[in-house]
Amino acid sequence: MKLVFPSQLTILASSLLIVSHTALAAPANDPATLAQIRDSAMKQDWAYDRLADMTDLIGPRLSGSAGAAAAVEQVADAMRKIGAKVTLQPVKVPHWVRGEEKAQLVDYTGRPAGITQKVVLSALGGSGATPADGLTAPVIVVRDFDELTARKAEVKGAIVLFDVAFDDEMAKGGQAGRAYGRGSNYRTNGPRLAQELGAVGALVRSVGGADFRLTHTGATILVDGKRIPAAAVTAEDAMLIARLSKRGPVKMHLTLTPQNLPDADSYNVIADLPGTDKPEEVVIVSGHLDSWDLATGAHDDGAGVAAAMAVIDTLKKLNLKPRRTIRVIAWMNEENGTRGGRGYFDMNQQKMEQHFAAIESDNGAGRPLGFMGSVRPSMVKYFAPLQKSLDQIGAGVFDRRDAAAGSDIAPLERAGVPSFQPLVDFTTYFNYHHTPADTLDKVDPVELKRQVAVMTSLTWYLANMDENIGRTVVPQ
Repeated sequence: MKLVFPSQLTILASSLLIVSHTALAAPANDPATLAQIRDSAMKQDWAYDRLADMTDLIGPRLSGSAGAAAAVEQVADAMRKIGAKVTLQPVKVPHWVRGEEKAQLVDYTGRPAGITQKVVLSALGGSGATPADGLTAPVIVVRDFDELTARKAEVKGAIVLFDVAFDDEMAKGGQAGRAYGRGSNYRTNGPRLAQELGAVGALVRSVGGADFRLTHTGATILVDGKRIPAAAVTAEDAMLIARLSKRGPVKMHLTLTPQNLPDADSYNVIADLPGTDKPEEVVIVSGHLDSWDLATGAHDDGAGVAAAMAVIDTLKKLNLKPRRTIRVIAWMNEENGTRGGRGYFDMNQQKMEQHFAAIESDNGAGRPLGFMGSVRPSMVKYFAPLQKSLDQIGAGVFDRRDAAAGSDIAPLERAGVPSFQPLVDFTTYFNYHHTPADTLDKVDPVELKRQVAVMTSLTWYLANMDENIGRTVVPQ
């Protein structure tokens, strides 16, 4: 029998205590903690309440507007109340103001005497203006850029209508983003190309589904000195004009009086939950605060901002402290300039190595299926515990992509920061996108909870990973 002296007993007891504490101290990304985060998020209405505040109390939030300024203060105040460290980063933003917008078909083959037909439209962001009393010109209908070029002799002095239908079947088949990209190309570039060929105005068939005579606005690329009036017309009115054009010449009287005012002062709202042992390393989780002026931007992108805000709220309620700093950002000016995202990058471009990862939610509040991310293929295996946890709410898919960034974090991704976003079903997202119908009632509170669960779990997981997921390489 080996004798043990009192001093040795003390050392032995201390050693056992250390071993015991080590065994009981679970890692930050253990299954129990991930389940706790997921389940807590699924029980909370905090994000939906913040979304209701933003949409019902403020309304539209186009950059430079009073609504955008009110939203900055509202979000900053909400984040201060839950104990986040809030910073307002100044950003100069475009200040475009919608004016009068109306149109009538005043002449076409077979028109009964005294009859004109109203056309429902909304000016595109960045549009130029007609004279105050409008202009009258023939309408030329084209279905792609090749036809525009082929008919350039007819374009000079005319209003060009790009009649490109949104592909609902493609959207229903899970490719809504591709359908939108095809249509938005004509909205973004069509007016500029028409102007270069001498057009006096440009119209674009609204880019979106659910044809209920809704206009879908958005930005177009026109520059000072070359801005022609440009608007989105409803799908029904585009089809009407196309049918009448088959009968013979069509003339329109168009009145658009938007103004491109000097840049305005605004802010990105930045709210930090400081890290414990790696506070200099940052994980961004974000959405964009501005919306178009036609509606309240509940899906685009109030839901994304509210879900990002709820990441810190959820962790605070659980008294969970991340190793890396979690940074919530409500970006300003995604819709018509991306000045907020670019401004943040410019200010932090010497600190890209300290940005461990970035997340942006900007695809609405549809059913979350998981998340996508721009990590190298060899890194996917390290996310298996997170996927397993999210499988419990049907959101365990990890869609690895070479590029996965939303508009505001794209500069970070190009600089090597691995980027993520929730993978959501947005089959019907473009029914409301950029329209007067993008309102709170279109957001399912349960799906918003799922998005908070996905975003909080993903943010926490990234903030506590032991593995270095490295830098991403985005194809140029």
